[in-house]
Amino acid sequence: MPSFIFLNLDLKEIFLGKEDWAFLWEVALRTGMMFLVIIIFLRILGKRSVKQLSIFELVVIIGLGSAAGDPMFYKEVGILTCALVFVVVIGLYNVITFFIGKTETFEKVMEGSPSYLIRDGKFSIKNFKKEKIGNQELMSELRMCGVSQLGQVETAIEEMSGDLSVFFYENKDVKYGLPIMPESVKKTLNFIPEEGYYACEYCGYTEIKNPGSAGKCRICEKEKWVVASNQKRVT
Repeated sequence: MPSFIFLNLDLKEIFLGKEDWAFLWEVALRTGMMFLVIIIFLRILGKRSVKQLSIFELVVIIGLGSAAGDPMFYKEVGILTCALVFVVVIGLYNVITFFIGKTETFEKVMEGSPSYLIRDGKFSIKNFKKEKIGNQELMSELRMCGVSQLGQVETAIEEMSGDLSVFFYENKDVKYGLPIMPESVKKTLNFIPEEGYYACEYCGYTEIKNPGSAGKCRICEKEKWVVASNQKRVT
């Protein structure tokens, strides 16, 4: 029975669908032409649109990509139709970009604004909820910037492009802070074994604690603490 089914398979339809073999040459031609169209219009958009995409610019690129893909392999979609879509999208992009440059309020609506994720070596928890970013995700990005504990960081800002800008304390000004190395974050405490600096595992608030119950963090009211570190940055 399986052999009978295999013999009745239409291999031409599997590989080509409803089109003829000659359509492959047309697909190659269409793809080459659309490739050139994409290059031309991306040059019109400018370098920033390719290198650092804001949310607004990402929507534009996705729209252009969708319009460019269909004419490559759909016979019923003409290249001129796609080119018209490109012209309209680029036109709207230029109009919106003009108004973005004119009013700060419109710029914030279309592209958002930078957000402080760390201030004075502590997480800005309110902005975490607004930007939908988690502690572990941010810690990973900080480690890639050479940070081992939050006391090394004066401020960290999430830019409109989604990139993270980190500003460090001088080594002489580095404070005790929450260690962000994977093995350190796992060693949380509810009971303080000895006097020393401890950091809240959730928000990074750091204080000297005496032996006994760790208690709640005065900033976020969480109850898990980590032995704080004052390690300097290695540059």
